Amino acid sequence: MSVVVSTYNRPERLERLLASLRSQTLDASSYEVIVVDNGSSPGTATTLDRERTRPGLTLKTVRHNLTRGPAGGRNSGWTLARAPLVAFIDDDCLADPDWLTAGLQASRLSPGAIIQGRTEPDPQEIAHRGLLSHTVAVDALGPQYEACNIFYPRALLESVSGFDESFGLLPAGEDTDLAWRVIEQGHPAVFAPQALVLHAIEPVGARGMLRIASRWEAVVRVFASHPGARSMLHQGIFWNVWHYLLWRSLLALWMPRWLRRMIITRHLTELRRRARRAGAGSWGVAFLLLHDLVECYAVARGAIRYRTLVL
Repeated sequence: MSVVVSTYNRPERLERLLASLRSQTLDASSYEVIVVDNGSSPGTATTLDRERTRPGLTLKTVRHNLTRGPAGGRNSGWTLARAPLVAFIDDDCLADPDWLTAGLQASRLSPGAIIQGRTEPDPQEIAHRGLLSHTVAVDALGPQYEACNIFYPRALLESVSGFDESFGLLPAGEDTDLAWRVIEQGHPAVFAPQALVLHAIEPVGARGMLRIASRWEAVVRVFASHPGARSMLHQGIFWNVWHYLLWRSLLALWMPRWLRRMIITRHLTELRRRARRAGAGSWGVAFLLLHDLVECYAVARGAIRYRTLVL
């Protein structure tokens, strides 16, 4: 097993991740860890220098002077891997002690398959969870195949030349694209719920959430290239149910008054419930509306750019 981590300016998170990898139940002689310093500031190099002196982990490192984005970082890592099975995990995650053991067992039961593990928000950071925080949860197979917790046979990565670096310097569906290219070759994907990773809950603020919402233009390329990935869309067209409700409300502006009022009221009611579930007050409705508008605009630009219907 080779574990690949592409890291960018998260030295404290990286240190915690490496500690969790030292605590694996899988024998330490059975896996190596490859960390790619993907253009970080000097703090990451200092952390890695210190980590290399600690026992209990076969640790390799490589540095990019300038970031090559998540795809480029991961490609630099897996091409150095010596093992036939490559596990990807992100630098803002923690590996459950049985993570590698469970991933290896699943791979032996389904040789040649992509193995997607389970990802949950870190319960130690649950106090940070809310409308203005970011995390990842994966409790079923696909269709996004997030690279924060996934295992690939090295031969499959070689067969498709790894991640497509033309997706750019920000996360933009490069992990989803990789999985669908492999699946379209006829290789299976299976879910391994015992292969658990805990994902950080990162408070990013209003600007951070809007910045994340604005970056999804490039993701539409995934749907243009891989029609099977459209299964993640609401009704096969909309990015999610919130985009559906927003577009419906926008269309309602040209409808009779009674119908317009009914549709927009229902939309606002659902936004209020969404804000309440996230622990936000009345301000949450206005923020969510702005967030969805920004996200819809980004996706619409992608739909035009890649000539595929996604809203």
